[in-house]
Amino acid sequence: MNANTITIGECRLSYVHVFKPYSNMPGQDPKYSLVALLPKSNTKAKAQIDAAIEAAKQIGMQTKWNGQAPAIVATTVHDGDGVKASGETYGEECRGHWVINCNANPDHPPKIVDAQRQPILNESDVYSGIYGWVNINFYPYLFASKKGIGCGLNHVMKTRDGQPLGGSAPSVDEAFAGVSIPQVDPITGLPV
Repeated sequence: MNANTITIGECRLSYVHVFKPYSNMPGQDPKYSLVALLPKSNTKAKAQIDAAIEAAKQIGMQTKWNGQAPAIVATTVHDGDGVKASGETYGEECRGHWVINCNANPDHPPKIVDAQRQPILNESDVYSGIYGWVNINFYPYLFASKKGIGCGLNHVMKTRDGQPLGGSAPSVDEAFAGVSIPQVDPITGLPV
Protein backbone atom coordinates (compact mmCIF):
# COMPACT_ATOMS: atom_id res chain seq x y z
CA MET A 1 0.00 0.00 0.00
CA ASN A 2 1.04 3.60 -0.50
CA ALA A 3 1.94 5.75 2.53
CA ASN A 4 -1.36 7.61 2.18
CA THR A 5 -3.45 4.38 2.18
CA ILE A 6 -4.22 2.69 5.51
CA THR A 7 -6.53 0.18 7.16
CA ILE A 8 -7.99 1.24 10.50
CA GLY A 9 -10.38 -0.27 13.01
CA GLU A 10 -12.35 -1.22 14.78
CA CYS A 11 -14.63 1.70 13.97
CA ARG A 12 -18.34 2.22 14.36
CA LEU A 13 -19.86 3.12 11.01
CA SER A 14 -22.46 5.84 10.54
CA TYR A 15 -24.24 7.44 7.58
CA VAL A 16 -23.52 4.25 5.62
CA HIS A 17 -24.16 4.45 1.86
CA VAL A 18 -21.91 1.73 0.46
CA PHE A 19 -24.17 -0.19 -1.92
CA LYS A 20 -25.61 2.74 -3.87
CA PRO A 21 -24.16 6.24 -4.43
CA TYR A 22 -25.94 8.89 -2.37
CA SER A 23 -26.08 12.67 -2.18
CA ASN A 24 -27.61 14.57 0.72
CA MET A 25 -27.57 17.89 -1.16
CA PRO A 26 -29.49 18.69 -4.36
CA GLY A 27 -27.18 19.15 -7.34
CA GLN A 28 -24.28 17.38 -5.65
CA ASP A 29 -22.86 14.30 -7.40
CA PRO A 30 -23.84 11.13 -5.52
CA LYS A 31 -21.01 9.07 -4.02
CA TYR A 32 -20.54 5.98 -1.93
CA SER A 33 -19.86 7.15 1.60
CA LEU A 34 -19.71 6.50 5.31
CA VAL A 35 -18.53 8.15 8.49
CA ALA A 36 -16.03 6.08 10.48
CA LEU A 37 -16.09 6.71 14.23
CA LEU A 38 -12.65 5.76 15.56
CA PRO A 39 -12.31 5.63 19.37
CA LYS A 40 -9.78 8.18 20.58
CA SER A 41 -8.29 5.44 22.72
CA ASN A 42 -6.96 3.85 19.50
CA THR A 43 -3.83 6.01 19.41
CA LYS A 44 -2.07 3.62 17.02
CA ALA A 45 -4.74 4.14 14.34
CA LYS A 46 -4.73 7.92 14.91
CA ALA A 47 -0.95 7.93 14.37
CA GLN A 48 -1.51 6.00 11.11
CA ILE A 49 -4.08 8.62 10.05
CA ASP A 50 -1.74 11.50 10.85
CA ALA A 51 1.10 9.86 8.88
CA ALA A 52 -1.19 9.17 5.89
CA ILE A 53 -2.41 12.79 5.92
CA GLU A 54 1.20 13.98 6.00
CA ALA A 55 1.99 11.71 3.01
CA ALA A 56 -1.01 13.18 1.16
CA LYS A 57 0.27 16.70 1.94
CA GLN A 58 3.58 15.82 0.32
CA ILE A 59 1.74 14.55 -2.76
CA GLY A 60 -0.30 17.75 -2.78
CA MET A 61 2.78 19.95 -2.75
CA GLN A 62 4.18 18.00 -5.71
CA THR A 63 1.00 17.71 -7.78
CA LYS A 64 -1.66 20.25 -6.74
CA TRP A 65 -0.35 23.10 -4.62
CA ASN A 66 2.64 24.47 -6.56
CA GLY A 67 5.22 23.20 -4.08
CA GLN A 68 3.68 24.73 -0.97
CA ALA A 69 1.14 23.38 1.51
CA PRO A 70 -1.46 25.79 2.90
CA ALA A 71 -0.84 27.09 6.44
CA ILE A 72 -3.94 25.23 7.61
CA VAL A 73 -4.82 22.10 5.68
CA ALA A 74 -8.50 21.16 5.86
CA THR A 75 -9.10 17.43 6.36
CA THR A 76 -12.10 15.14 6.71
CA VAL A 77 -10.97 14.01 10.20
CA HIS A 78 -12.77 15.82 13.01
CA ASP A 79 -12.95 15.73 16.81
CA GLY A 80 -16.29 14.18 17.83
CA ASP A 81 -16.08 16.09 21.12
CA GLY A 82 -15.89 19.38 19.25
CA VAL A 83 -18.26 21.21 16.94
CA LYS A 84 -18.96 20.95 13.23
CA ALA A 85 -18.05 23.75 10.81
CA SER A 86 -21.71 24.81 11.09
CA GLY A 87 -21.29 25.36 14.83
CA GLU A 88 -23.50 22.40 15.75
CA THR A 89 -22.22 19.80 18.19
CA TYR A 90 -21.67 16.27 16.97
CA GLY A 91 -24.16 13.56 17.95
CA GLU A 92 -23.79 11.55 21.14
CA GLU A 93 -22.39 8.56 19.18
CA CYS A 94 -19.40 10.75 18.18
CA ARG A 95 -18.30 11.55 21.74
CA GLY A 96 -14.85 10.14 22.48
CA HIS A 97 -14.21 9.43 18.78
CA TRP A 98 -12.43 10.79 15.75
CA VAL A 99 -15.03 11.40 13.04
CA ILE A 100 -13.72 10.49 9.58
CA ASN A 101 -15.81 11.29 6.50
CA CYS A 102 -14.96 8.84 3.69
CA ASN A 103 -16.30 8.58 0.15
CA ALA A 104 -15.79 6.89 -3.21
CA ASN A 105 -16.79 7.95 -6.69
CA PRO A 106 -19.61 6.03 -8.39
CA ASP A 107 -17.15 4.36 -10.77
CA HIS A 108 -15.08 2.97 -7.85
CA PRO A 109 -17.53 1.23 -5.49
CA PRO A 110 -16.02 -0.01 -2.23
CA LYS A 111 -15.78 -3.74 -1.61
CA ILE A 112 -17.92 -4.78 1.38
CA VAL A 113 -16.95 -8.02 3.15
CA ASP A 114 -17.65 -9.88 6.38
CA ALA A 115 -15.07 -10.90 8.99
CA GLN A 116 -14.12 -13.92 6.85
CA ARG A 117 -13.48 -11.55 3.91
CA GLN A 118 -16.48 -12.89 2.00
CA PRO A 119 -18.62 -10.39 0.06
CA ILE A 120 -21.74 -9.21 1.89
CA LEU A 121 -24.63 -9.56 -0.53
CA ASN A 122 -27.55 -8.76 1.78
CA GLU A 123 -27.55 -4.97 1.93
CA SER A 124 -29.59 -4.93 5.15
CA ASP A 125 -26.59 -6.49 6.95
CA VAL A 126 -24.68 -3.22 6.52
CA TYR A 127 -26.30 -0.27 8.31
CA SER A 128 -25.41 2.75 10.40
CA GLY A 129 -24.31 1.37 13.76
CA ILE A 130 -22.30 -1.70 12.71
CA TYR A 131 -18.63 -2.11 13.60
CA GLY A 132 -15.81 -2.83 11.22
CA TRP A 133 -12.47 -2.00 9.69
CA VAL A 134 -12.07 0.39 6.77
CA ASN A 135 -9.37 0.70 4.14
CA ILE A 136 -9.04 4.37 3.22
CA ASN A 137 -6.70 6.65 1.34
CA PHE A 138 -6.02 10.30 1.97
CA TYR A 139 -5.55 12.50 -1.10
CA PRO A 140 -4.86 16.18 -1.79
CA TYR A 141 -7.41 18.35 -3.55
CA LEU A 142 -7.60 21.79 -5.07
CA PHE A 143 -11.18 22.79 -5.74
CA ALA A 144 -12.33 26.37 -6.39
CA SER A 145 -9.12 27.65 -4.73
CA LYS A 146 -9.78 25.50 -1.63
CA LYS A 147 -6.87 23.23 -0.70
CA GLY A 148 -7.20 20.26 1.58
CA ILE A 149 -6.98 16.53 2.16
CA GLY A 150 -9.93 14.28 1.35
CA CYS A 151 -10.51 10.68 2.39
CA GLY A 152 -11.28 7.98 -0.15
CA LEU A 153 -13.18 4.83 0.81
CA ASN A 154 -11.68 1.63 -0.64
CA HIS A 155 -13.03 -1.33 1.34
CA VAL A 156 -15.15 -2.14 4.41
CA MET A 157 -14.93 -5.28 6.56
CA LYS A 158 -17.90 -5.69 8.92
CA THR A 159 -16.80 -7.31 12.18
CA ARG A 160 -19.99 -7.21 14.23
CA ASP A 161 -23.48 -5.80 14.56
CA GLY A 162 -24.27 -2.80 16.71
CA GLN A 163 -27.22 -0.74 17.87
CA PRO A 164 -28.62 0.98 14.75
CA LEU A 165 -27.99 4.72 14.64
CA GLY A 166 -30.57 7.33 13.69
CA GLY A 167 -33.73 6.90 11.64
CA SER A 168 -34.03 3.16 12.13
CA ALA A 169 -37.47 1.62 12.39
CA PRO A 170 -38.55 -0.09 15.62
CA SER A 171 -38.68 -3.87 15.70
CA VAL A 172 -42.00 -5.55 14.88
CA ASP A 173 -42.38 -6.50 18.57
CA GLU A 174 -41.86 -2.87 19.65
CA ALA A 175 -44.18 -1.49 16.97
CA PHE A 176 -47.12 -3.76 17.84
CA ALA A 177 -46.52 -4.39 21.56
CA GLY A 178 -49.80 -2.77 22.66
CA VAL A 179 -52.00 -4.16 19.88
CA SER A 180 -54.55 -6.82 20.78
CA ILE A 181 -56.56 -8.48 18.05
CA PRO A 182 -60.00 -9.81 19.01
CA GLN A 183 -60.69 -13.44 18.20
CA VAL A 184 -63.07 -13.89 15.24
CA ASP A 185 -65.20 -16.91 14.38
CA PRO A 186 -63.81 -18.14 11.01
CA ILE A 187 -67.29 -19.09 9.76
CA THR A 188 -69.42 -16.15 10.86
CA GLY A 189 -66.69 -13.49 10.96
CA LEU A 190 -68.14 -12.27 14.29
CA PRO A 191 -66.06 -11.60 17.41
CA VAL A 192 -65.87 -14.59 19.75
